[in-house]
Amino acid sequence: MHRFLSNNREELIARCKEKVAQRPRRAATAEQLANGVPIFLDQLMRTLEAQENGEIDESFRISGAAGGDSALSEMGLSAAAHGKELLGLGYTVDQVVHDYGDLCQAITDLAVERDAPFSVDEFRTLNRCLDNAIADAVTEFGVWRDASVALQQSSDENERLGVLVHEFRNYLHTATLAFSALESGKVPIGGATGGVLKRSLASLAALLDMSLSQVRGAVATPNAEAFSLSLFVADAKNAASLDASVKNCTFTVPDVDVALGISGDRELLLAALVNLLQNAFKFTHPGSEVTLSAYAEGDHVLVDVKDNCGGLPSGATASIFRPFKQVGDDKSGLGLGLSIARRNVEADAGLLTVQDVPGTGCVFTIKLPRRTLP
Repeated sequence: MHRFLSNNREELIARCKEKVAQRPRRAATAEQLANGVPIFLDQLMRTLEAQENGEIDESFRISGAAGGDSALSEMGLSAAAHGKELLGLGYTVDQVVHDYGDLCQAITDLAVERDAPFSVDEFRTLNRCLDNAIADAVTEFGVWRDASVALQQSSDENERLGVLVHEFRNYLHTATLAFSALESGKVPIGGATGGVLKRSLASLAALLDMSLSQVRGAVATPNAEAFSLSLFVADAKNAASLDASVKNCTFTVPDVDVALGISGDRELLLAALVNLLQNAFKFTHPGSEVTLSAYAEGDHVLVDVKDNCGGLPSGATASIFRPFKQVGDDKSGLGLGLSIARRNVEADAGLLTVQDVPGTGCVFTIKLPRRTLP
């Protein structure tokens, strides 16, 4: 059999490639094929040759004894590496098994076509090699898959906790600034600053209730509504004005057309906009300007937050919305504000983008479908 395999090596590999190509969702790369079937085929030929020459120990060293072995053979190590590679390429465990089954089928078919008789012992060796290789590949695939799942679950949990901490800190920060302003006696408690404090405390309570519901396993229901864009921007302006005072920045908010409306979860969208504004005040140069503007463009409404941070580092626009990604020198936060803002906006069929203005700053834009107010 080993001479038959050697003489027909390329034909067998080509048949395996053809079988792989016929299965859905299975695109084998040249690199993957080089590390899978060809290596196994070469090891199988060497195993059969050693068996024919009576070198049983060498045969087992290459491909392992029947029933597997705690110490991986040469074939086992290659199969394990192949299983790990297939996981990295996004394949399933059944596709790992199919890789080796393809070769067995190709050998059998070609032997029948060429009328090449094999002995019972040779078939036993072939089955032993396939059995050991599949077992080692599947075992390694499972180990790395389980580790990958555990790592992803840990990452997801860290992100959920980070989002909760970030949003709590944001609302607490705004409430603290509002309370300090009220405590100074310079603003009335019934005015806009008092309203900011009231809204921040209400948002904190809502966030706590939502977190408790999630702990109990309740499914959050969307709270979509149509509302005035001008009042929405006014609420964001009141909350962010306190940050402007602390940073000694000019905060410019042009008038918004009172006829314009948007829809969605107002609290989540407001949290997204306030996140953008807090981010702007965090990174804009002291004494410079942050601008919040909202306007219609066709069937959409755009809300721009423009800062004077000096621009983004090279390539940052492609990664700035990733969770825990921090591109500025100030690392005091968690790097979640922008990812939270994008998630909130996209939940209401919106789009959040950033435009880098080198040497000047950034323009973050929320784009939402335009709605007619009742």
